[in-house]
Amino acid sequence: MKIIFIGTSSGAGKTTISALYCRYLYRKGIKVTPFKASNLSLNSYVTKNGKEIGMGQAFQAWASNIEPTEDMNPVLLKPSGNNTIQLILRGEPFMDISEQNPIDTKMVMEKVCESFDRLSKEYDAVVCEGSGSPVELNLMDRDLANLRMLRERSIPAILIGDIERGGVFAAIYGTWRLIPDKQKHLLKGFIINRFRGDSSILKSGIEKIEKLTGMKCLGVMPYLNLKFPEEDSMSDIGGELKGSDVRSAFMNNLDCLIEAATENGLDLDHINMIAKN
Repeated sequence: MKIIFIGTSSGAGKTTISALYCRYLYRKGIKVTPFKASNLSLNSYVTKNGKEIGMGQAFQAWASNIEPTEDMNPVLLKPSGNNTIQLILRGEPFMDISEQNPIDTKMVMEKVCESFDRLSKEYDAVVCEGSGSPVELNLMDRDLANLRMLRERSIPAILIGDIERGGVFAAIYGTWRLIPDKQKHLLKGFIINRFRGDSSILKSGIEKIEKLTGMKCLGVMPYLNLKFPEEDSMSDIGGELKGSDVRSAFMNNLDCLIEAATENGLDLDHINMIAKN
């Protein structure tokens, strides 16, 4: 099984929904691991063997009831000022990227695919997370975590849009339109995230997007005041966090979110069908 959650923007909810799906599969007895090819974040986590990865993938590993490893986030990009970005490759500092010292995307992508393939052999399901938006037109030729992963490993994708910001239908349709035609067939569905109220009022808009794109709406996620690990500056710092320790509190919140999402109609069975094909 393999699937990737991509978003209409940064902060759309990819990290949390990926963790939710990891947690759901773990609770179903499926051996699952998270994966994010490339992460731009200063909020990192040090694994037991001293490797540095994005905090989001550590959170998703906990949701999967496994220890975080460097293969789960082979590329971590850390802004370091003076127009430079530090590249952490498979958990270790590799180089400082700048206009004068650009990244070798072909070499790095080979390392990314090696990590993905190792995880695919070890686990029954790989739940991937995209980065930012997959259709930043000025960055698409350098993108590692979104369309490149879809293309390299033929991973079916689910698109997440954040209705809290407004314009969610335009964001979903616009993203779909800008996806290259050769990858459009891999976009299997969409999820509307952070909705407050009765989701039935969205029916006509959802039906229009389904007709225009051929993607199926897989659910409308409710807005809940729950706290999860913060991966970047777009994260919501508020929310409840209750438990005997931080890790168990995050898992309690994920379990609450799963229950609320399924009650609200999130079609996890259909997501499973997508991931298996």
